[in-house]
Parts: sequence; C-alpha cells; structure tokens
Amino acid sequence: MRYAIYFTPPRDHPLTRAASSWLGRDAFSGLTLPHAERTGLALGELAYFTAVPRRYGFHGTLKAPFRLSEDFSEDDLVAAAEAFSRQIQPVTIDRVTVERLGGFFAIVPETANPALNEFAGQVVAIFDRLRAPLTEKEFQRRDPDRLSTSQLRNLQNWGYPYVFDDFRFHMTLTGHVEPADRPRLQAALERHFHDVLAEPLDIDHLAIFVERETGAPFEVHSIFPIAAGSKRRFA
Repeated sequence: MRYAIYFTPPRDHPLTRAASSWLGRDAFSGLTLPHAERTGLALGELAYFTAVPRRYGFHGTLKAPFRLSEDFSEDDLVAAAEAFSRQIQPVTIDRVTVERLGGFFAIVPETANPALNEFAGQVVAIFDRLRAPLTEKEFQRRDPDRLSTSQLRNLQNWGYPYVFDDFRFHMTLTGHVEPADRPRLQAALERHFHDVLAEPLDIDHLAIFVERETGAPFEVHSIFPIAAGSKRRFA
C-alpha cells in the first residue's frame, strides 16, 4: 500500500469537476465517469491520452507516493496531515493555465509562485519521517542515470527527484503526447477548461491519496482544509 500527499480542490469545485470529466474518473469516489464530449477528440482518443493521469486522479503532487515506515501507521499519517493543515497558511495562485511540460500537458501557475514552492518544500520535509526507504526496484524505476545531480540527490534523500529547487507545481492532464498530436490536444484542453481557469486557484486543502495495492487507481482517502481548524473530511 502506498500513500501520497497531494493538493486537490474539493470534490464539488468547478476545476475538479472539469478535470474528472476530462480524465473519465472521480478520485473521490473511485468511480469511472463518461469522458467529456465536444472536446474535438474522439472518445477513444481521449481515453488513450488520459490513461496514465486517470489512474493517479486529478491532483498536484506535494509528497510523491511512498510506503509508510514500519514505525508508523495510517493513523499516524492522518494525524500528521491534520496537524500540519492547521499550522500552515493557504497559498493563492493568481492564475493557472494549460501548458505542455515536455511531452505531456498539465495545469500550471501562469507565473512563478515562490510561496507555493516553499509550501511544497515544507510538505516534503515534514512528512518524510513517515516514509519507508526506497527499495532498489523503486530507486531504479526513476531511471537514476538520466537524472541531474540535484535530482539524483533528491531521490536518494527524499524518495523523489522533483522537490525543492527541482519542483514545479503541476496538475497532470495527459500522458505522453507525440508531437504530431500536440496541437489537437492543446486545442481540446483549452476548449474544455476555458471557463474554469479564469479565477485564482487557492491551495487551501491537503489530501491523502491511497494506492491500496500495486497498480491500483489512487483514491482520495481524506482531505483537510488548510488553516481552518476543522476536522478532516473523508472521501
């Protein structure tokens, strides 16, 4: 079993609804949904291009998936998330946009947001004590020979290459898209998400996602309002 600390807006947030429709899955319920229509893509194409992010659910990674150390339980993780959410302050992204990152598309901040990067770094550091060390298989899965020096150091120290100075907040919307298909995907994404990207996005919830067995879809285990002083809400 693996857990992850992600950001996701609440289930009824317009961005969550739009993303769940695009991906064809609701990570809160775990239910498969009909793919969005009128995107300009055939439904089979949309299912193909969203296969990878559909398994992980709509989210922005803060602490990448990890196994719990044998010294800690799920209750310890939940308690840590609840306590952290009461101590940290929310961060606002003034505007988000659809952008291609390498070979895939994601929702990202339109401009750099140092407060968000600091917030993510705190999540990485605070929750690392609960993480079991990577196995050799998990380490090699990250293809360490292709990582930069800092990314390799991050993988060794924090279990994930893209943290701290190598972090870039993003909410993944597709798997790898070949160059010939990228203009169609860009147009489809901009058409589908146009109405929900105009408002600022508040990073005001912290979520625990869970992969109950290897290869299973990730689901929202519980979600915590940030700096709200309220109890967690289970998915």
